[in-house]
Amino acid sequence: MSSHTATSQPTGGIHWRNRFGWLSVRLGLGILCFLWLLPTVGLFIASIRTEEATKTTGWWKALTPLSEFVPVRSHTDAEQLDDGRYVIRGSLAEDEGVQGSELGETFGIRSNLAETFTVGETIDLGEYISSRAGLTLTINEDYTYEISSNEPIELSRGQNIFIEVTTPPSFTTEHYRKIIVADADSDFGIGRAFLNTFTVTVPATIIPISIAAFAAYAFSWMNFPFRNFLFIVVVALLVVPLQMALIPISRIYNTVGLKDTYPGIWLAHTGFGLPLAIYLLRNYIGGLPREIMESANIDGATHFQIFVRLVLPLSVPALASFAIFQFLWVWNDLLVARVFLGILPENQVLTAQMRSLLGTRYEFLHLLPAAAFISIFVPLIVFFSLQRFFVRGLLAGSVKGG
Repeated sequence: MSSHTATSQPTGGIHWRNRFGWLSVRLGLGILCFLWLLPTVGLFIASIRTEEATKTTGWWKALTPLSEFVPVRSHTDAEQLDDGRYVIRGSLAEDEGVQGSELGETFGIRSNLAETFTVGETIDLGEYISSRAGLTLTINEDYTYEISSNEPIELSRGQNIFIEVTTPPSFTTEHYRKIIVADADSDFGIGRAFLNTFTVTVPATIIPISIAAFAAYAFSWMNFPFRNFLFIVVVALLVVPLQMALIPISRIYNTVGLKDTYPGIWLAHTGFGLPLAIYLLRNYIGGLPREIMESANIDGATHFQIFVRLVLPLSVPALASFAIFQFLWVWNDLLVARVFLGILPENQVLTAQMRSLLGTRYEFLHLLPAAAFISIFVPLIVFFSLQRFFVRGLLAGSVKGG
């Protein structure tokens, strides 16, 4: 009985340690997934909020009422004489800018004096407007207003009244319509930019991967003069900033006629992505089992046959990994596209088109979340389409290929 007790306690301790480790791993993964999804959720919420809400509060306040001071301009006509005073009457609640909203208890006559007065108070406008002595403003409890004076009022442009307005949460898809459809009311259509980005990204991903795969196989399994030296040169190119090459390449492109052309930017992205691609693929392909290569050589297979039938099927995880990185980098690129495609509207990519949404004074900033949310769809599709190759066996199909 004592031996049973002695053995059961350690077993129980191991069980609880394993259970604690299991919960810790899943809790950590849950936190990481939450942090990864949070910006995307926030971006989507911001993309469907109204313009006023987007410009005044953060997306995390999307479900709370929006309080702001809205200017309402008083009437300029219908001046009446009442008990020896000239009076202009109206109602703040009937103004189109505040209809359907809840009016607050404070108001003002300027944006910097928005919370100065309370509803039901009469103020002397002469203290704030020069040459308007004796002119008063009263906001009644029912949000009707009276502007009165002993002399004719003659407000040619009306008087601004900043009233506190509380608007319930509201959402709209109008931002998506404006940036997708270019019509008379909107010139922010990104359809052409979307196609331009595809035209740049797909070849700029396929070309460097194809060249790098051949080069990585050569550096790994072929003997030729200066092989190690050339590989060191490739690795050294990883530390060279691409910005250093922009001006020299631009001059060359101006000479050969590749400036502002798609082949020019394809070659540029290929050159910038090749060093890393060759380095990663060489390490992967060089780590493949030597026995498979030797068996293929004994069977009389050429290097091209070995590369096509053995190396490529075994290297799918590495190729897919770099394809994701290269695709995302080119899809989100702005600098290289601006330098080698220019600023012509017909050549604009998504990142350049989205940058134009800022406007000169950030007046179109509310459209940016919708454009950004649309732009992430394709990278997400690419990622989820290729990520399954990461979990495949590294030797999948090797027996069949041999």
